[in-house]
Amino acid sequence: MINYKLLTPGPLTTTDTVKKEMLVDHCTWDSDYKQITQQIRAELLDLAHVSPDEYTCVLMQGSGTFGVESAITSSVGKTGKLLILSNGAYGERQEDICKHAGLNYRIQHFHYNEIPDAETVKAILDEDPNITHVSMVHSETTSGILNDIESIAYVVKPAGKVFIVDAMSSFCGVEIPVAEWGIDFIISSANKCIQGVPGFSFIICRLDELMKCEGKAVSLSLDLYDQWKGMFDGKWRFTSPTHVVLAFAKALEEMKQEGGIPARNRRYTENNRLLITEMEKLGYKTYIDAAHQGPVITTFFYPETANYTFKEMYEFIKARGYAIYPGKVTEAETFRIGNIGEIYQEDIEKLISIYREFLASKTEKP
Repeated sequence: MINYKLLTPGPLTTTDTVKKEMLVDHCTWDSDYKQITQQIRAELLDLAHVSPDEYTCVLMQGSGTFGVESAITSSVGKTGKLLILSNGAYGERQEDICKHAGLNYRIQHFHYNEIPDAETVKAILDEDPNITHVSMVHSETTSGILNDIESIAYVVKPAGKVFIVDAMSSFCGVEIPVAEWGIDFIISSANKCIQGVPGFSFIICRLDELMKCEGKAVSLSLDLYDQWKGMFDGKWRFTSPTHVVLAFAKALEEMKQEGGIPARNRRYTENNRLLITEMEKLGYKTYIDAAHQGPVITTFFYPETANYTFKEMYEFIKARGYAIYPGKVTEAETFRIGNIGEIYQEDIEKLISIYREFLASKTEKP
């Protein structure tokens, strides 16, 4: 296999030490394994800046979407109505979740390069008193935009609505004072900014809102309340991804050693700024303006003079050690480059040198 680094929003490049944790087989009934689960849950609460008196953390088998679906379907249930604020594919995925589960919902679409604004949300909530829950994505990796969840929270909470945030690609890459902003459910996964490997998601829940989820879930395996009840002693309801859990515990340890969220945010932000600066010198413009560009992944337009396909560019770069992402914006020719994971300034500089080589190969005469 080609050994290459992932310039994606997750799965991402992990350390060798995180990978090595998965070489051990572990029994889910062992007390030391259950203790690891409990330690992970406690540490995630600390990273969210919440108290265990007000919040709890529930680990859920599966990808990040499993966690989002668990939070939405278990809290909204058949009696609530969800307002989805969408400016990308992952907001649209929340609508798909509601359709499949038969939930009552309303979706407000914003353009992929625009953030949901508090004024619009307030007007919708004033107009539609049947709305009980509001959900949105924080870091929408469709475009790379970082949405302003704080301003939305300050509208949602005074209106008495439950606030659900998909922070899949931002949690621990960006500071999120969950309790201060009044977020009731915030979801992320093991293979994002904490730099573990894929296999489970986690939902940080306000306890009083989690209690209201009892009996409301429309799925057995994704029942958030029952998953929480079964996890009191650290034992997952159904088979847990033991190797992934061990790797995640190591990833948490390594994040602390790096300097926690502030250090990780600084590295990601510096990676992102260097990437944008150098790519612009090569003629690549960003899809998102600087004010709303997040530090996780950047969407670039193809130059008008581009005489190559994404496949050509992708294969050239991958053969030299890095993997990038195709575009997901529907109305423009774009591609995406992520800079989270075990990625440093030297990786960005190496990528830029590869791009120079690629572009030179496209201007050479046959």
